[in-house]
Amino acid sequence: MAAAEEIEHGPPVPGPSQPQDSGRDIAASFLAKKAAGQRISVTPAESARVLRRIDTVILPIMLTVYFLQGLDKATLAYASVFGLIEDTGLAGDEYSWLGSIVYLAQLVMQPPLAWLLVRLPIAKFTSAMVLLWGVSLACMAAAHSFGGLLATRFFLGVFEASVAPSFVAITQMWWRRREQTVRTSYWYLITYGLGHISSKLHSYQIIFMFFGIITVAFSFVMLTFMPDSPIEAKFLSDEDKLIAVERLRMNQMGVVSREWRNDHLKEALIDPKSWFWFALLFSISIPSGGISTFGPLIIKTFGFDQFQTILFNIPFGFVQLVATVGGAFLAQRLKMKGPVIAGLCLPPIAGCVMLMVLPRDAASRAPLLVGYYLISVYPGITPLIYSWASQNTAGDTKRKCTNAVLLIGQSIGNVIGPLLYTQKEAPGYSRGLRSNLALYITIIVLTGVTTIYLKYLNASHAKRRVAMGKSAVIVDTSLDSAEDAAAAAAAAAAQKKQEEGNDNEIGNIRNAEGGDVAAGSSEEVERPGERAFENLTDLQNEEFVFVY
Repeated sequence: MAAAEEIEHGPPVPGPSQPQDSGRDIAASFLAKKAAGQRISVTPAESARVLRRIDTVILPIMLTVYFLQGLDKATLAYASVFGLIEDTGLAGDEYSWLGSIVYLAQLVMQPPLAWLLVRLPIAKFTSAMVLLWGVSLACMAAAHSFGGLLATRFFLGVFEASVAPSFVAITQMWWRRREQTVRTSYWYLITYGLGHISSKLHSYQIIFMFFGIITVAFSFVMLTFMPDSPIEAKFLSDEDKLIAVERLRMNQMGVVSREWRNDHLKEALIDPKSWFWFALLFSISIPSGGISTFGPLIIKTFGFDQFQTILFNIPFGFVQLVATVGGAFLAQRLKMKGPVIAGLCLPPIAGCVMLMVLPRDAASRAPLLVGYYLISVYPGITPLIYSWASQNTAGDTKRKCTNAVLLIGQSIGNVIGPLLYTQKEAPGYSRGLRSNLALYITIIVLTGVTTIYLKYLNASHAKRRVAMGKSAVIVDTSLDSAEDAAAAAAAAAAQKKQEEGNDNEIGNIRNAEGGDVAAGSSEEVERPGERAFENLTDLQNEEFVFVY
């Protein structure tokens, strides 16, 4: 086929760190059965066709579920301005604890979730969790006291805890590294709504019941249409399943194994990267947890009534959308996430300073709103950290365990965040804003440290490849488009021809997307990606390329 992305179907070669038949990715068995060791080529057009099918079926389900989770999280904040605090007699820090208890429940759930996500069919398991969280949300309408609200919010957190780690895993098993960043930003977008319904029920009870029922209904849609892996996708033909799996080969992360590996767990816990991601998500989740819970109350301190508060919070969602999707597209274009994360910290820093120094009077309402909207850029940071971590982690169990570490950091941050804001400190909320300012600066520092460490790991892998008689240089095009990858393959072939004409030396410059090897020797050389489905971790696989 013209302008083809060469994708090698040969069975992976076991390495010393992995037993021959133990713990391999199910994709390896699928390819051995369906491809019979034959090589096929996938053109950019074929890759794009399968990608469209995946985006059409999988992405809308993920977007809807995360949209509903975002609304579920926002229900407490909006209920607070529609009489929840007064009607249920909340006092002191009780409202803050209603925000924190959800994340405390998610914190408790992360270790067992890591095991469950490895062992169970991911789509069926996640559908069940969506159903149960919808039931919990609807039950909040019947809670009339702090104790009742606290109990229902705890169960809401238990069942919602699976969504983020499940979606990170689903994104890894369906999309190439280039495609993951933007898709992650899509499902992370949080939207708000509802409050102008006339009824004998309180507005906040309508909010709880409405979104609870919608969530329950959609869980059955997810159960029906979401497959557990590309190999089990009914909407793909056998040929398209092969393409869907082979598209992921140069991610070097595998698809799914459903076998728990204790060595992967150990590596996830001692890998410094895991704790860099932990620190980054912890640092952004404290501001996120505080603003998501107290955001509408902060606007209300500017001198607006409850409906004006909802109205002026609408641009907050728009800025979130622009920052989240725009940041993802920028990271995709630059092929780097670290600089984009650092850049997205700058507007919230400015916004925190503005809210700290401006007086709460009528003349300052407009600049106060501007400061609040600048803070609203922060949601663009979290999906980039998710994506950055997932694209630098391989091995089924290690991926799930690393996600658990990340989500523990996020949950702890979200528990702490609302507690830094108390109604006693209104209207200035100085403690919360000062801590948020310090944490945005911390994120910039952590981003720099993480980038340096990833560069060190790439250099270490290069030395390992040389020691094994391989090339030190792998040209990683897993972040390139299919067209750019094909161009890189052509360039590698041209270099091969030139080297053959010059001195017949081996030039192991590899196209990590297309599987092309430029070599100045007629001897058979190892093709890149042959170990991609051996369920190796990123540190075990010397061909893994870390991205910044």
